[in-house]
Formats: sequence, C-alpha cells, structure tokens
Amino acid sequence: MIPQPDVGVLAAVPAEHHGRLMALAREAAFRSVTRIFEEGERADRFWIIRSGTVALDLQVPGRGRAVVETVGAGALLGWSWLCPPRQWHLGAETRGPVHAWEFDAGAVRDLCAEDPVLGLALVTAVAETIGDRLRATRTRLLDLYGPPGSQLNGPTS
Repeated sequence: MIPQPDVGVLAAVPAEHHGRLMALAREAAFRSVTRIFEEGERADRFWIIRSGTVALDLQVPGRGRAVVETVGAGALLGWSWLCPPRQWHLGAETRGPVHAWEFDAGAVRDLCAEDPVLGLALVTAVAETIGDRLRATRTRLLDLYGPPGSQLNGPTS
C-alpha cells in the first residue's frame, strides 16, 4: 500500500521529508482482537494506522481497564516513545484486524536529530496527539466517574 501523506499524522511531515520517514517503516498486521501494548511497558516503537481501529485504555484501580479513546486510519498509535521515561501511558488493543506502518522509535529519534525540519514537524504532530489524548481521557473519565453535569465543554490546558 502506498503511503498517503495527506492523511493524519503523515500530513504533518513536509513532502520533501516524507520519504526519509517512510524508509524506516515496516508493515505490521494485527489479526482480530490483539493487545498491542500495556500501560507501563517500555515504549520502543510506534505505529501509523492504515486501516482498522485500536482502543486506548487505562487501568482504573478496582475497576479494570477503561477505554478512553478509539483511533483509526491515519492516527498515530503511541507517543510515549518520544518522552522519557519512554513507557506507555495507556494500553492499546485492536478492535478487529488492523494494518499499520510500524517504526522503531530509536531510529526515528536519530532521524529527527539529523533532520531538524522533519524532527520539528514530527514532534509537533506528537504534541498535538498528546493534547488530543489528554482531552479524550479527561472527558471519558468525567463521563465514567464524575458527578452528573461535571463534563466541561470548554478547552483544557
């Protein structure tokens, strides 16, 4: 499958740098329902989803896993690889078959260090993803555990 640079996180990478990033990609496929990673484990890779959906969850003490967001085609799966201590902040499980491009985090960090334009674009895309996941997690936890009427409609910091 040919990468679509105008979709999701790939759109953040300048066209002239797209090939350098995609040269590090390898195809990954997950069959049916598969646990991809667990909260707290070492984050040494990330994925860009091509097709299918992945549920992101967190462990809620005494209640088990709570799904906070579901992501699909074009989405970045995993941002913890960029920020020390490089451990997953959420867990991830496919909701059916998923096809993705998988990237070795160390190789991508090295590429970003040698190509600052690509690095800034990718770090910006990851920061946007972190913000989106934080808002989604906050909203979902308010839905699940907050008192009635506690969900706020305004932006969060």
